[in-house]
Amino acid sequence: MADIELKTAPADFRFPTTNQTRHCFTRYIEFHRCITAKGEESGDCEKFAKYYRSLCPGEWVDKWNEQRENGTFPGPL
Repeated sequence: MADIELKTAPADFRFPTTNQTRHCFTRYIEFHRCITAKGEESGDCEKFAKYYRSLCPGEWVDKWNEQRENGTFPGPL
């Protein structure tokens, strides 16, 4: 049986406090900016996907995805 290695996003000096809300939001935006710039087939964006998926609650991601589809997302994409 293969060993499973679990990882989370690395520490980021921009987010020094224990509240990771802004870190989560920023990683989500970085992922979607990367996809826009490099295309969905680019593997370069996968690290950002892993980061936001490990930091953000699923309910938030679902809500943000819905907002992006409706054109009401509050962040700069």
